[in-house]
Amino acid sequence: MTNGGSGDIVLSSRGLSVDYGNFRALRDIDMDIKRHEVTALIGPSGCGKSTLLRCFNRMNDLVPGANIGGRVIFEGYDLYAPDVDPTEIRSRIGMVFQRPNPFPKTIFDNVAFGLKINGYDGDYGEAVEKSLRQAALWDEVKDRLNTSALELSGGQQQRLCIARAIAVEPEVVLMDEPASALDPIATLAVEGLIRELKEDYTIVIVTHNMQQAARVSDETAFLMVDDARAGYLVEHAPTQQIFTNPTDERTEAYITGRFS
Repeated sequence: MTNGGSGDIVLSSRGLSVDYGNFRALRDIDMDIKRHEVTALIGPSGCGKSTLLRCFNRMNDLVPGANIGGRVIFEGYDLYAPDVDPTEIRSRIGMVFQRPNPFPKTIFDNVAFGLKINGYDGDYGEAVEKSLRQAALWDEVKDRLNTSALELSGGQQQRLCIARAIAVEPEVVLMDEPASALDPIATLAVEGLIRELKEDYTIVIVTHNMQQAARVSDETAFLMVDDARAGYLVEHAPTQQIFTNPTDERTEAYITGRFS
């Protein structure tokens, strides 16, 4: 894993735009993601938060008709340069989805999956245990590693998916509303985990929950849509500033619930 101090830039976008066929989903996004911080993406439905998130590890490549313009810079390299391998990028910039999506395999094999794909030649048992401990799940599953992951509760499944994402030691973990399908107790567990994981990873999270953004993130980016329904960045600043003293009145209107 690349080492660096908190606060330096690990991931940036410049003039980033996304079109799905004739529809422009995002336009001219310029933003910087700081290492070892949690950055929350907030904004009304349809403003392109998830689309932006998926640009950061080229997941939009998998969407038919998607066309990405501009640049995404990761550790000094343009992610969309022709010589960049998207599979390698996704091992360095992991993804956790809205709904837990464990594979129909054992708990052990779920966590080891990415390691096997990447040709890991170390001790799988140690690597799986390390990831499950980081995901605060080890004590709950250590005696049933060979049982199906589908037998876990929803909250446990989501933490398993986080363990699977971090097993390959990515620099960045992207999370698309990781707690929206969970009950309040499981949600708090995932939020606590996110705060702990930023010691080792840079995290970008999409959330519709303002309180969640305020609780877990260091910085917050607020997106809106223009008259053509294209998403654009209104304001990106430290979370405390966004929630207490935003510089743009549209941000204040959204935070205070005057529009959604």
